[in-house]
Amino acid sequence: MGARMTLQRKAAVKAFAMLGLAMGFTVGSETAFAQASGCEEIQKLLTQRQSIVAKLNASQKSKRKLTPQEACSTLGTLVSNGNAAVKFANANMDWCQIPQSFVDGLKADNEKAAGVRNQACNAVKQQAAMQKRAQQQAQGANPFGGGDAITGGGIRIPQGAL
Repeated sequence: MGARMTLQRKAAVKAFAMLGLAMGFTVGSETAFAQASGCEEIQKLLTQRQSIVAKLNASQKSKRKLTPQEACSTLGTLVSNGNAAVKFANANMDWCQIPQSFVDGLKADNEKAAGVRNQACNAVKQQAAMQKRAQQQAQGANPFGGGDAITGGGIRIPQGAL
């Protein structure tokens, strides 16, 4: 069980590193698109995206790594942000003068983030299933948790002289 979680954690760390490199393209291009009226939304979305990626990168470098639950939640926020940014960019590409290459890069980055999120969320599900199995095994075959069929408690050893 421990080796499996370690492998999942290593995979998540590698994915975060790859995601961080991929996000550099998206974050660096944000200021050019917020010039037309009504185009401030893309800048706001990209600023939020930048802060989420910074949080992921900081957690990767810190001693306390993200748990699978935290990674799933944070990456879910990143993917939601990416979906909103892609939707806005597609709808306002001409008005806000957003290049197609930027939109394509944003879509690719968001797809990578969704893949990493799915891995993290699957790790959470697997961890919960393993914990449930471990609890069931610890209880044994008796659903009442003990060896005594009448009370469900443990088997009592007689006290005193026999």
